[in-house]
Amino acid sequence: MATSAGSRNRAVPYINVTPLKPSRFKADIPTQHDPNEDVSKLKPNPLTLVVSISTDLQLKLNQDPMGSVNDPSGLAAKLQQTFQQRREQHAYKVGMETATNIPEDQRIEKTVFVKAPRVLRYGDVVKVIDAIKGAGASPVGLQVDDLP
Repeated sequence: MATSAGSRNRAVPYINVTPLKPSRFKADIPTQHDPNEDVSKLKPNPLTLVVSISTDLQLKLNQDPMGSVNDPSGLAAKLQQTFQQRREQHAYKVGMETATNIPEDQRIEKTVFVKAPRVLRYGDVVKVIDAIKGAGASPVGLQVDDLP
């Protein structure tokens, strides 16, 4: 509080307001498929990246060991290297191959999915997501336990 110029004993309220940075969280929800559709012949996208976190906090990128939750720097370095190779090879997201009006860096496939058991602490999963985003991944998806 401050005092007013006219009265030395009278307090004048002063509110310090710090502006907050707005944040955004984009969520893409998959569409429901026809339950009668035969999905056994579908092939996974070869550009799909899945980071798995085990209950002992070990990390894997697809099937390759990548350190642990407590030191995700190896994972981040591998993702940065992968994204750089994709830039050099022009490995674009599906449907973005001919979208020349969009900057090339935004067209590169940099989607990463995180697969973690529900028993893990939230903070451990967030550490991994931070490392993935820091490496340049976008978007980052979360995979639910019940899905293969």
